[in-house]
Amino acid sequence: MAAIQTTHFRILEDIARDLSGDVNFPTCMDAAILVRNTLRDPYANINRVVQVVGIEPLISSKLLKLANSVAYNPSGKSISELSTAVSRLGFEAVRTTSLAVALDQMLKSKNLSAFDDISQNAWEHSLRVAAIARVLARRIGRINPDEAMLAGLVHDIGIFYLLYRAAEYPEYRESHAAIVELISGWHEGIGESLLHILGLPESITDAVRDHDQLQNVETPCSVRDILYFANLLAGCDVEWTHPLVDESEIAARAADRERYAALVEEAEEDIAELRAALSI
Repeated sequence: MAAIQTTHFRILEDIARDLSGDVNFPTCMDAAILVRNTLRDPYANINRVVQVVGIEPLISSKLLKLANSVAYNPSGKSISELSTAVSRLGFEAVRTTSLAVALDQMLKSKNLSAFDDISQNAWEHSLRVAAIARVLARRIGRINPDEAMLAGLVHDIGIFYLLYRAAEYPEYRESHAAIVELISGWHEGIGESLLHILGLPESITDAVRDHDQLQNVETPCSVRDILYFANLLAGCDVEWTHPLVDESEIAARAADRERYAALVEEAEEDIAELRAALSI
């Protein structure tokens, strides 16, 4: 146990240095960061965005797939030009898609092969939360559906970054319990820091910070509210989350889940298609 705690201290110390300087992102994040920087430019136009995303074929093909999905193309009129796809989707969805591609490529790297079970569970959950968040925001109104989808996609980004860094430590590759303990204790705080560095809006970083906390929300009216319900409705029986023991909290979460269960069931086809469009 003492040895594992020492390893936790070492990796967290290394990550703390990263977060205070140049973050050690995997190379597959380069394209997503370039897209992020382009979209932050108040003078960026569609031509410039198309030029940037066109550098990475995976992002380009994913944008076209998403733009032709029912969620963005209810008329069924198929498109094949990247500029039309970007125009149809909007910049928020472009940012979401570039991050989806980068995270998927990170998970498929050889470095993370030792953590396949954890990474795939986290990725499937993130895709489902993203899709449900967009559907909820669209049906309820008040919140930008694409901003909600982005929040859903990145709400567990801390898990992916911790797995990426933990691959450098034999102690984690050889001990399932150790990597689970690391993720359970630190993925939320590290995820929030990463999102600040990636330049995501405060509304999203705030939502991600609070997404696992019980909330008293009568009428969802923020990205934070939508992410809370989307995460709850997606479900995720994973070993790195702390089991609920408080009976009143269990009952409150069950009641919250029930409020929108019918809406999600009704929109299951939309949710499945969005998940497919975002995944590789």
